[in-house]
Amino acid sequence: GHAVEKWLLRASAEHLRKGLDLHSWLRVSLLFLALWGQVFPQCPDSCHCAWDTATVLCSDAGLREIPEGIPPETVSLHLERNYIRNIPESAFSNLVRLRDLYLSHNRIDSLASGALQHLGPELRLLDLSHNQLRHVSKEEFGSTRAKTRLYHNPWHCDCTLQELMETLNLEPETVNGIICESSHAGQPLVKLLDSGVNFCSLQRKTTDVAMLVTMFVWFFMVIVYVVYYVRQNQAEARRHLEYLKSLPSPRKTPTETDTLSTGF
Repeated sequence: GHAVEKWLLRASAEHLRKGLDLHSWLRVSLLFLALWGQVFPQCPDSCHCAWDTATVLCSDAGLREIPEGIPPETVSLHLERNYIRNIPESAFSNLVRLRDLYLSHNRIDSLASGALQHLGPELRLLDLSHNQLRHVSKEEFGSTRAKTRLYHNPWHCDCTLQELMETLNLEPETVNGIICESSHAGQPLVKLLDSGVNFCSLQRKTTDVAMLVTMFVWFFMVIVYVVYYVRQNQAEARRHLEYLKSLPSPRKTPTETDTLSTGF
């Protein structure tokens, strides 16, 4: 960029010295700059771009979100040591050539649904270490087979994380750094799984117990209602019977008495 500016300044001074039309020269210069921008895209603010290696360096830049305008040709993207908190769904949607994505030492605590699904099969390394991740699922990572770093995050170990561990291509050297913080605190997740702990079976058992309790409560409420209904009907029947008993018995008329006497 600086070399181009110096060249334009020198060329402008030369053309002015020769008395050429300044307006014509400006038109040519603007056209040249437009063509230059197409060949060499702009680098995002607060970042440094190495065009020869297609590397974008945004480390230690004080960023609070993923910068806009990352060149689609980027192969290696460095965003480590910033203040980024979340990864939106479309953050890397146009980086189909990306091979290395460094997001370590940020404050990332959430990934949008499908935030990493747009990363192509070229991705070789995904570094999410040293962040604030507690809950993530395999849907947020898509089908990536990149070597993944997830250590030094305050993980809540559950069935979702277990399924993620079984899906991702975790870096072997750092897998022991995935530590449970809220459940089985201080224990490496991989060691718990190796020892026979199965968070998914525990979750299913918990779900089964909850269903049994729910069914028992429902059955108990039905019984209580039936008993109440029967007792109410019995009370109504007793009241009706008592009412009938309280009515005066009908007296026989003289005609009925004579008829009965004659009959005998």
